[in-house]
Amino acid sequence: MSILVIAEIDSHGIKAATRSAITAAGQLGGDVHLLLAGSDLEGIALQAKSIKGLSKILVADAAEYANGIAENLTPLLVKLAPGYSTVLAAATSFGKNLLPRAAALLDAAMVSEVTQIIGERTFVRPIYAGNLNATVTAPAGLALITIRQTVFEAVAETGGDGAVESIAATGDAGKAQFISRELAVSDRPELASAKVVISGGRSLGSKEIFHDTLEPLAAQLGAAIGATRAAVDSGMAPNDAQVGQTGTVIAPDLYIAFGVSGAAQHVGGIKDAKVIVAVNHDAEAPIFKVADYGLVADLFDVVPELSAALKQ
Repeated sequence: MSILVIAEIDSHGIKAATRSAITAAGQLGGDVHLLLAGSDLEGIALQAKSIKGLSKILVADAAEYANGIAENLTPLLVKLAPGYSTVLAAATSFGKNLLPRAAALLDAAMVSEVTQIIGERTFVRPIYAGNLNATVTAPAGLALITIRQTVFEAVAETGGDGAVESIAATGDAGKAQFISRELAVSDRPELASAKVVISGGRSLGSKEIFHDTLEPLAAQLGAAIGATRAAVDSGMAPNDAQVGQTGTVIAPDLYIAFGVSGAAQHVGGIKDAKVIVAVNHDAEAPIFKVADYGLVADLFDVVPELSAALKQ
């Protein structure tokens, strides 16, 4: 049977995480279909058509799908899913909100945060805040899985020629109402997809010092700024900057941690970074166990010196 990937859409079109999900779906074998649910999708459908690896794009174009409300999308997914062996989405807030709802209603297996596909029903996923990897096998029948997008390279945006098919909408479920959306505005790259991320912990002391210390360096490096949960909880950084199992899971080419101790939930969200650099005055900080390069030093000395060196 075929595999259905659920597309996640924003104001720029189909998010890169969806193309990572298509890569994962391709590893399962069989035809890969994409569900595109939203409003005014003509241009996005053309974008989807050219994505490599898709044999069909199902387009559900209706006002009730405009804002990705899970309560409205779930009936559509419940209607379509029995025609597939596997339904798959990226393990983003969108995917983690939608797929478990459908799995419960369908009484189907749900496997979350998959990091490796071993076979059609066998997957690897992290457990215990990323300290262990479990190999799990889903029972026969329909399975719904979310994949960790940072470990599956996104398929190419071009080179495909999937068939586009319009499907009927399932209507407004009437269980939730969209009120408004507030988008964070930043000159920095998006945290989840940035090639370089610098991050700070609570030891930076205050919101003002956090930004005054890290912003100039981030600008020089073209980096996104992340933060530990402790830094976010203390009001030094916004919630959307939190990196880790309970925040954003990232896999940049370069991750530099300033004053980050290395709590398990934080390390679980950065361990797929290609190069990890840690700066901490505590030589016993757990972050050094996962760092490729470690410097036992005061971050308030290191950051200005690094910034000055980059200007030369």
